[in-house]
Amino acid sequence: MQLEELIQRVSRLPPDRQEEVMDFIAFLEHRYGQCRNQGQEDWTNHEFQTMSLDQAMRGQEGEPDLYTEADLKERWQ
Repeated sequence: MQLEELIQRVSRLPPDRQEEVMDFIAFLEHRYGQCRNQGQEDWTNHEFQTMSLDQAMRGQEGEPDLYTEADLKERWQ
């Protein structure tokens, strides 16, 4: 995608969506710009688990809870 096309597409969005694009750009700059400047960094186990859980649960925010911990017959530790 060329820069001009990107600018045109973003300029057609409503202002609140343009803000989302800017927030995403800031996220990408922070995430990848920092790694590029400091060398390749490995994720900590906690960071990877958090990201993995966030991705697995993406889109489930509005879903009702079908089960509770009380519904479990055996609790794994």
